[in-house]
Amino acid sequence: MKPVLAQQSIRELERTNRTPDDVMDAAVWAVFQEGYRDGFGADADHLKTTDDIDYMIASGFTMFTFDPGDYVVNEADSLSTAELEDRVTQLPWEELEDTLDGCLSRYKGKAIEISDEFTLRPTREDVLRALTKYGNVIVHASKMQNHLVKNYPNFPAELELSVDETESVTSPFEHYLVVKELKRLGTDLVSIAPRFVGGFEKGIDYKGDLELFRREYIKHLQIADVLGPYKISIHSGSDKFSVYNVIGLLQSGHVHVKTAGTSYLEALRTVATTDPDLFREILDYSRELYEREKKTYHVSAEIENVPPGKRCSDEQLMDLFEHDDARQVLHVAFGRILTDTDNSGNFVFKDSLLKVLKENESTHYDYLKAHFRRHLDPFQVPA
Repeated sequence: MKPVLAQQSIRELERTNRTPDDVMDAAVWAVFQEGYRDGFGADADHLKTTDDIDYMIASGFTMFTFDPGDYVVNEADSLSTAELEDRVTQLPWEELEDTLDGCLSRYKGKAIEISDEFTLRPTREDVLRALTKYGNVIVHASKMQNHLVKNYPNFPAELELSVDETESVTSPFEHYLVVKELKRLGTDLVSIAPRFVGGFEKGIDYKGDLELFRREYIKHLQIADVLGPYKISIHSGSDKFSVYNVIGLLQSGHVHVKTAGTSYLEALRTVATTDPDLFREILDYSRELYEREKKTYHVSAEIENVPPGKRCSDEQLMDLFEHDDARQVLHVAFGRILTDTDNSGNFVFKDSLLKVLKENESTHYDYLKAHFRRHLDPFQVPA
């Protein structure tokens, strides 16, 4: 296992008023504080534009997660064959350095052997659907990679592609086609985050059929081995403990697990333990913000299932961290809790929250250690 200690998305930087330097400085200081000497990764997460690359690379980030979600055509799954035929003619074939006939000749009707028990046999419609859904994703990711190569030719960059925050599930063939076409255009990945079957909501465990997830994950894993090997990345992956158990039992392949998303909740758990009245205020403020803040997150919490702070005993406050609705309400408000100011320009909560964490550092770290162990233990190799 190797840690990625500096990691933040552009969206999160904006929500917290942080800079890439702030993130890198925090990670580097923690490394010095703990005497850690084994090296760490730095992930510039969910980058959507070449300006995002420039912004993050200046602070020394070396892994670049491209997020072309805006280019995914989710409705491709339900389009008729005639509609798919029309859509693919509109793709920027010049930028793809290809033609439709050329692409079809590489995939349509071919038996693509992935493993002894798994062979892809895409039909013309399968190819058209994959191209419609992800054709512009391939173009955009290639442009992002070309920007890196052209402007930072000697920079040791690693590339990840993330299409997880979309409605449409990534089929194994779509995974294969996207990576194969990117390789044809000169883009090699160290990791890919498909949109898996089931529910990957923020802050809570997986929702869905674990056996179906296992079967589909194995297919994605085998494709990654054939075309790479590269890592399969579990985005929106914090607290997906049931999924970790499924993957860990396979004892196969390479996986990139994201844990940072719910570290904020462990900070709030520390506040609830040591200053319950402050936590009640944060809880109520988060409840007020939820309907607005949830719009850019994949969550399903219902605010009526989360009681206001005054109705909770100290013990009941701690119980909230085991309830999905409360976790999501608290989670999506993190940016506002850390940045909102009063009429005098003073932070409403940030200074008080950080003061509690500083004064109770050992409690905070104990919670974090337990939290990370729950993420890491399923992946340990049996003795």
